[in-house]
Amino acid sequence: MSNHQHYGNYDIHFVEGKDEIDQDGTLVINKANRSTAKFPDFLPTWNPNEKYPPLKFFKYEDPGLKADASFKSLFPQDGDYTVKKLSPKLGSVISGIQLSQLNDEAKNDLARFIAERGIVAFRDQDFTHQGPQKCVEFAEYFGPLHIHPTSGAPKNIPTIHVTYRRADEKDERVFANNTNSILWHSDCSFELQPPGYTIFSILEGPESGGDTLFANNVEAYKRLSPAFQQRLQGLHVLHTSEDQASNSRGQGGVERRKPVSYIHPLIRVHPVTKEKYIYLNKPFSRQIIELKEEESTMLLDFLYRHLELSHDLQIRANWEPNTVVMWDNRSTTHSSCNDYADDTSARHGMRISCQAERPVESLLDLNNEDISIGDIADALKKTHT
Repeated sequence: MSNHQHYGNYDIHFVEGKDEIDQDGTLVINKANRSTAKFPDFLPTWNPNEKYPPLKFFKYEDPGLKADASFKSLFPQDGDYTVKKLSPKLGSVISGIQLSQLNDEAKNDLARFIAERGIVAFRDQDFTHQGPQKCVEFAEYFGPLHIHPTSGAPKNIPTIHVTYRRADEKDERVFANNTNSILWHSDCSFELQPPGYTIFSILEGPESGGDTLFANNVEAYKRLSPAFQQRLQGLHVLHTSEDQASNSRGQGGVERRKPVSYIHPLIRVHPVTKEKYIYLNKPFSRQIIELKEEESTMLLDFLYRHLELSHDLQIRANWEPNTVVMWDNRSTTHSSCNDYADDTSARHGMRISCQAERPVESLLDLNNEDISIGDIADALKKTHT
């Protein structure tokens, strides 16, 4: 079997037998949890009749390319704010700046700052308190908004992806077949143009626990020897959403778009920083198409371990109340940390993902629709044998 991991996420899908069906046929969270939700406007719904065609190619101009190198609009000299690094090369925490008040120039600076720092946490935000529609309007500046093919979304706002752990019982499923909850990934790498800038906030959660771990894929690439870097150049990986779609169907959930698969370079380059980085995704990456199965498995396993075990290129983001985190989904990998499984309180989060460029090995190919890097149908057939 090819190198991929069974995809299971119990917090994004409808759960048959636990959740309910509304009068119009929409799948909804059960009444007991709806009645106690602190942010009811952000509760997930699943409309079985909501269908979308495959995403189409578009040319993407990263707003970070329009930024001022000194970030003068984001960090004005007379501003009352603090900026602190979470680690020397990954992550920053900002207090005293409201995302909801940024103008376009400051948003350009923010995009570049996120591209350089990987992940940025903003404390004491009014962002989610303004409601789902205002969050969407802010995010649209950073790129076309992605509609997740299977997860729940607030009613009539499909571009918000909701994670929701129900509060009615202890969650024993996570550890039923696994000794830990860590699953390193980036979001939706199976798309032709996967998300770049991403916004996430925990609306309601346990008193402690539930941090998100982030790894720096740029630094991970730099740690490799020049000879090994050269060997990885020119290799390509098949990414597919088939397992995620199957998981949703198995729980009685929806399928807004049919599963898709695309081939992306193993080493891609960032349009803003111009840096190279490893582009891998354990739940969605199947095989390096230029290699035989055993060769691919050996190489992918090494790279997964390199990213997952190198704690000196990782940080841990904690979710203080009213924290909003923005990260670059292209050049980082992340994992939730379910250390709160015995806690019976709800954990309610919302994510907005902005699509970015098609992954490329060279900026000479940026926004080139006609790149040909392998036969997807043939690659899928190989991984099913």
